[in-house]
Parts: sequence; C-alpha cells; structure tokens
Amino acid sequence: MKSSVPPFAPRLRLLCATLLLGLAAPAWAERADRDKPMNIEADALRYEEQKQQSTFTGKVLVTKGTIVMRGARLEVRQDSAGNQFGTLSGEPGKRAFFRQKREGVNEFIEGEGETIEYDGKTDTVRLIRRAEMRRLEGATQLDQVLGSLIVYNNRTEVYTVDGAPAAGAPSAAPGGRVRATLAPRQAASAASAASAPALQLRPAAALPEGSGQ
Repeated sequence: MKSSVPPFAPRLRLLCATLLLGLAAPAWAERADRDKPMNIEADALRYEEQKQQSTFTGKVLVTKGTIVMRGARLEVRQDSAGNQFGTLSGEPGKRAFFRQKREGVNEFIEGEGETIEYDGKTDTVRLIRRAEMRRLEGATQLDQVLGSLIVYNNRTEVYTVDGAPAAGAPSAAPGGRVRATLAPRQAASAASAASAPALQLRPAAALPEGSGQ
C-alpha cells in the first residue's frame, strides 16, 4: 500500500534490531495480533464493492487484539487471503494514534503520525508526517523517537526512522532530524534478560528509493 509521502533527499535512516532501542530484553509486539479480527467503530461508513474498500469517518476507533488505533478517517480493505490493510488519518492539524502491547512484558508501544498505515500481510506499521513513537512500562514513558517517517516491521523486529524534511512531510523533531531519548536500563530488567543474548544494533541498510512513497 503506497503512502502519500514523497521521496526524501537526502535520506537519514536509523536502523535498529529491536523496537525503540530496547536492546537488552528480547520482548516484541504481540505477534498474535495480526491474526485477530479487526473491530471498528465510527460515525459513518461507506463501502465500495468495486474497490472492495470500506471508508469509516468520524471518531474512528480500531481494535485488533492488543492493537488500538484512533483517528478521523480510516480506509480499510482485505485481500482474498484475508490480509487486512488500513490507512488511518488524523483530524486536520492533528495526528492519528497507534498503541500495541509488547509480548511477555508490561510494556506498550505508542505511535502518532498524521497518517498511519497498517499492512497485515507484511505485519508493518508506518507512521507518516510528524512521526513519534514511544515505549512505555505501564504508564511510565521509557524511550521516545521522533522523525518524519517511522516504519516498523513486527516480523523482523526492525524499524527505520527518516528525519529528512520534505514538502508535506515534516518531522516531529526540530530541524528535520531524527531525535531519540533513551531511559537507563533498570537493574531488574538487566537481570531478567541476563540469560538471553542481547540484541545488537545493525548497521544502516539502504532502502529502495521508492520505499518512502
């Protein structure tokens, strides 16, 4: 599913092996969520048979397993294999919201962007324009990352952050740069993860020039 974000030039990408720089604990988003039904509430619905597309408008609320999404407009479709695809937009001047529990721990991932794309086939979430993602333990914020485009792949445990400013794709961080805030690792967290190999940062990988579209 293509996004409305134009190509970035130059590109600034931050590539990590685990979401939101949680390097010590091998706990990721709930993988079972992709197989759960998608439940949607809204003020209005328009269904187009020819496109096999449903458009929900007005205070849209989406739940899918532990996933919660909120926005003003949602376009959703499903392919013949049952994979679901959604594009969620916020109110003008505001951002749409995404939240998902991490598996096996009391941690949550929250994200915001003017547009949020969910691809059930590739298990990927894209936060587009003024993108922000946070890792929380209960209600306490631990890590935060800001950029213009954040893409997270739940299957590979890899996310990318693009901070390059472009027309129509502003960054949530000043100056169009990637910005990250990382909380110190607690001794208890380090002890619980001692028996598991620590995940390592990977070097930046070049993405296809059209991947930001």
